[in-house]
Amino acid sequence: MTLSINAKTYTGNLYSPTSVVYNGPIKTASIKDDVRLGQTAPKPTDVFSGLGRTQAKLTRTLTLTGALTTTGDAILTIDVAIPVGFASADVDTLLNDMGAFLASASFKTHVKTPQVAF
Repeated sequence: MTLSINAKTYTGNLYSPTSVVYNGPIKTASIKDDVRLGQTAPKPTDVFSGLGRTQAKLTRTLTLTGALTTTGDAILTIDVAIPVGFASADVDTLLNDMGAFLASASFKTHVKTPQVAF
């Protein structure tokens, strides 16, 4: 099982009933390049149908300059909670908007600086 991200191929490595860890093209014994996809089923109550939850986590070892160590792990985690009964088009719009924000100069500044007020 493979996963393509930005022209890179990640190969399934660790499987559980609620998650899969994929190894990326630069993964070695000492370099991390992993994507973990996970899910949690909705937990309905008497008055609410619940939220379906998913998580995507990318961990990659980076080479550092001007730091006390030569390498360090960068971690990006995206948590999503969507109510049961959603319209597919609504979720598409939500994901497209967030995807555009993640690729924007504002988000890059937020991560690199970090700046929270624009």
